[in-house]
Amino acid sequence: MDAPLLALTPQPPRLPGRSPQQAVIENMRLLNQLRWIAVGGQVAAILVARFALGVDLPWLPMLSIAGLLAVGNILFASTLRLAWVVPGELMLALLLDMAALTAQLYLSGGTNNPFVSLFLLQIVLGAILLPSWRAWLLVAVSVAAFVFLTFNHLPLELPPPGPGQFDLRLLGHEIAFVMVAVLLVLFMTRISRNLRLRDSYVAELRQRAAEEDSIVRMGLFASGAAHELGTPLSSLSVLIGDWQRQPQASGDPQFAEELTDAKRAVERCREIVSDILDTSGLPRGEAMGSVAADSVLEGLVADWRALHEGVPIIPDITVQGARVPGEPALRQALWSLLENAGEASPSGIALAARIETDQLIVEIADSGKGFTPKQLHQLGQAARSRKGAGHGLGLFLAASVARRLGGSLTACNRPEGGALVRLALPLVGSEPSA
Repeated sequence: MDAPLLALTPQPPRLPGRSPQQAVIENMRLLNQLRWIAVGGQVAAILVARFALGVDLPWLPMLSIAGLLAVGNILFASTLRLAWVVPGELMLALLLDMAALTAQLYLSGGTNNPFVSLFLLQIVLGAILLPSWRAWLLVAVSVAAFVFLTFNHLPLELPPPGPGQFDLRLLGHEIAFVMVAVLLVLFMTRISRNLRLRDSYVAELRQRAAEEDSIVRMGLFASGAAHELGTPLSSLSVLIGDWQRQPQASGDPQFAEELTDAKRAVERCREIVSDILDTSGLPRGEAMGSVAADSVLEGLVADWRALHEGVPIIPDITVQGARVPGEPALRQALWSLLENAGEASPSGIALAARIETDQLIVEIADSGKGFTPKQLHQLGQAARSRKGAGHGLGLFLAASVARRLGGSLTACNRPEGGALVRLALPLVGSEPSA
């Protein structure tokens, strides 16, 4: 009995790196951490300056500004729980930090305050995180704030240093320099790493798009070729049938056997052409049926033995009850892997299949020369084969089919010699019990 249709939408594999939205969320999280450091630093500096060093500061308004900054940080943190950052939120966050810094400096000496250099931290963050025009807008705002603080601020009266005491203004400059240097290195390295992960994700997306374009072009070519091959294959089938009915064929057993082999090969070609046409008419994401994994694999082994008598295959299939997507391209992908192994190892190949958790694992091994390090690094990319241009499509198509069905393709060299290709596919159901 045929298996019922399953509304199977293959899960795309996870890409390395971070998506642009994930990168923005991570940058926002880093800004929140920096803001908590700023809030804690401001509160500590105000209390130490006022009550330990005796500096006359309007400490209640300054603590209120730090409190408002903490409230704003809580609001920004609440948006991160939604795993979404609205456009312009990074700019708004940096403007909030700059406004709080301007207000604190206004209450504590303006540009005479040693911590005025913290403006540079905001500018550097903006230059890294924001688009160009927003970064320049942040520069304009910081310049305007600096000019405003030059002429408008409450005085900062520091007690004169006593004998053997440090100059508090000089000490403030040194602390400010160390803070800016440490925070820049600490957060710039983390932000830069985050942006590199984003770039890696985007580069991988572009590579996948280029591969998908290659698949579409090859699919169009294969579909057109399949249409054109249909008529000559039918003619060959008719001719072979006529020859088999001739008296010469019945009187020559060797000739009759050759005709039988030729007819089997023609029928196999017609099946391949039919699969290509069926696959080209199946849109991605359409509901597809499931098939028994053991029937697919045992059918492959039988076909291989019929068409490649000189290359023995050793099967080890223990996947009873497992089902995989009824995708014609899957059989073609497995066949291309067998062809590659057979070309590399005419003395024989092995096919093993088993179930691991919720995946079907198919391993095809040969005793050939194996893969070069470059081939392993570029596994599954188009035209990456030492067999010549256009002959590296087997691994490429198999890897593409695996990704489309939510699986993966890996390869390695065996310690005893030869190569091992491993195809992992998600299971879509189990065999109904009798």
